[in-house]
Formats: sequence, C-alpha cells, structure tokens
Amino acid sequence: MKIDTCIKERRSVRKFLDNPVPHEVYEKIVDLARFSPSWKNSQTVRYRIVENKEHKSRIAETSVLGNPFNEKTINRASALVILTVVENISGYETDGTFSTPKEDRWEVFDAGIAAQTFCLAAHAHDVGTVIIGVFDEHEIKKIYDVPAGEKIIALIAAGYPQETGKVAPPRKEVEEILSFDE
Repeated sequence: MKIDTCIKERRSVRKFLDNPVPHEVYEKIVDLARFSPSWKNSQTVRYRIVENKEHKSRIAETSVLGNPFNEKTINRASALVILTVVENISGYETDGTFSTPKEDRWEVFDAGIAAQTFCLAAHAHDVGTVIIGVFDEHEIKKIYDVPAGEKIIALIAAGYPQETGKVAPPRKEVEEILSFDE
C-alpha cells in the first residue's frame, strides 16, 4: 500500500469482526512500528496486547471512567493494545535531569508517534484500530500486570473492521493550517 493511500484511508474503527488477528500479523505491525523515531533513539514504547476476553471486559467495565462508548469499543475489539513507555528516559539526561522545558512530556510525544505508526501499519495489514485516551491507569494495572518502571500512555482497540471504505471527515484546507515565514 502506498503511504499516501495508507494515511488518507486509515480511519478510527470502533466496530470489529469476531475474528482474532493472528500473532504473526501483530508481529509484522510492531516490526514496522518499532521504526518510529524516539528521543535519542531511546525506543521506550512497549506494545502489550490483551486478547483474553475476561481481561478486556474487566478493563472495559472498570477502567474507562464511565465512558460507555469506549466500553463497547473495547468489548467489540479482538484485542486491546496497552501502549506503555519505560519511564524516566525520554526527555531526560543520564543524570536524571530534564533535557528541555518539556520535561517528561517527551514520553507522551514519543508514544504518540509510535501509536500513529502502529495504527498506520495495522491499516496496511487490514487491521482496524482506534486510540483510546480516556482510562484509569491504576485500574488497568489491577487487571493487567504492567512491568514496574512502565506507565500506560494509551489504549488501542484493534481487530478486523466490520466496515471498510468510510470517507474521511472534512479536513481543513492546507492554506488554513500552513504558514511560511519568508
């Protein structure tokens, strides 16, 4: 798939088929996502794929801060990707001080790049995704054993989409979002 097509045709998917995505497909997706740029090539993002229906259901019921839409989305997905970062590396110097005034927010920046790359790679492999940002990290950690020293940055519901070919919502024109200092 050409990159232009992949970017323009990828949509957030909230309704999935009941078919599981094979592990080999996730391996191919993460193989591409691992090329996401990161702070000083720190590569701190981790992809924790939850396929266990009971765990997904418990996360959906207890961890989406009462958002019924996200609860349904997680339960419909064949898997939930818990996107984590290894803490205190991205945006930090080796002595533990911050490298820039952005402080630890570089972790989120790196994770955002990785999440989008994961979603584009998934789309290229016919897997639908939606990034979910409304969640309670502490509740998830009661259900899923996130390794010490990692924090959850995002959830990504994933699976084969029920519908394909949706048209993109209207986008602002380039002139509205681009400027040059000549």
